[in-house]
Amino acid sequence: MLRTEPTEILYPEIRLALSIAHKARGVCSPNPAVGCVLSDTTGRILGSGYTQQAGGPHAEVMALREAAAHGNVVIGATAYVTLEPCSHHGRTPPCCDALIAAGIKKVVASIADPNPLVAGRGFTRLRAAGIKVIVGPGAAESRELNIGFFSRMIRKTPWVRMKLAASLDGKTALMNGQSQWITGDLARADGHAWRARSCAILTGIGTVLEDNPKLDVRLVETSRQPHVVVVDSRLQTPLDAHLFIADRVRYIYAAERNDLKKEALEARGAVVIYMPDSNGKVDLAAMLRDLAVREVNEVHVEAGHKLNGSFIRDSLVDELLVYLAPKLLGAAQGMASFGPLQSLAEALQLDFLETASLGNDLFIRARVTGKDQF
Repeated sequence: MLRTEPTEILYPEIRLALSIAHKARGVCSPNPAVGCVLSDTTGRILGSGYTQQAGGPHAEVMALREAAAHGNVVIGATAYVTLEPCSHHGRTPPCCDALIAAGIKKVVASIADPNPLVAGRGFTRLRAAGIKVIVGPGAAESRELNIGFFSRMIRKTPWVRMKLAASLDGKTALMNGQSQWITGDLARADGHAWRARSCAILTGIGTVLEDNPKLDVRLVETSRQPHVVVVDSRLQTPLDAHLFIADRVRYIYAAERNDLKKEALEARGAVVIYMPDSNGKVDLAAMLRDLAVREVNEVHVEAGHKLNGSFIRDSLVDELLVYLAPKLLGAAQGMASFGPLQSLAEALQLDFLETASLGNDLFIRARVTGKDQF
């Protein structure tokens, strides 16, 4: 369902730009989801657009193109954009230059770009060209929409969401490993919507061997499939695993060297990375930093209770997506194996962001307290 908290916005054009920016989510990765609206001095909308796939036009250029396609003159117009226009040559030329060349006279932007290559330089260039710049309207919603991009730029690690489908007593699988399906159709479709938003879907080798999942987006429309990440310390991933079916990027992180298996997996299209910790397991924190270098903004974790517990124990989880079914499973596998804790004060503290009914199931989105303070 991908909801965000409502934000008070002074400019209706910014509200429109933010709604348009949501269309970019799941399309523009690893770039941020940005929307742009152009209007004249009477408030008439001249053009709008959102950021396309990486290497494609950004929101500002799309808005300028739409205005031109409709024969609308943008000289003297105002650009309402949900993120600071870029000022550097990346995959595309600077959007600042496009706005300046078009004769835009005012830019209202929600928030500064956290990319060190931009970080205020866009605003400086616009002001130097005589363009009035206002920053702030819609900042909270723009940041929330792109929290993974902000995380990668500021913390140098992706934003990590952990998805859990469980019974009301917190069980995610029977003792024999059976887990399909605890929740209903609406809950599963919502989970796939969150998969589609992510840059990468992560699981552990236990889930690969037990369930042989495809780890793709099937239940909602998407223009691209997220990367797949497998935590596989001993390189046990089968060469005929379902995760090899779709054409997409696959990262397998290992701890024990097995160059013969590595070669075989890479022949199947995987990228194998050795990243051991001092205990002979995959160094999860180093893995996340490596994924950030590989331009992964948001990681969607769908794993078993052991790997879930390792992520929580190492303080690597930012947010939880919990789907609870109205059933009790009793003696079964839990959500995450960590602890035992010595006091209640050691519990992982969460803030509930939203709840919703999805058919017969209950959806809860909770954020680890303080994790968004960066």
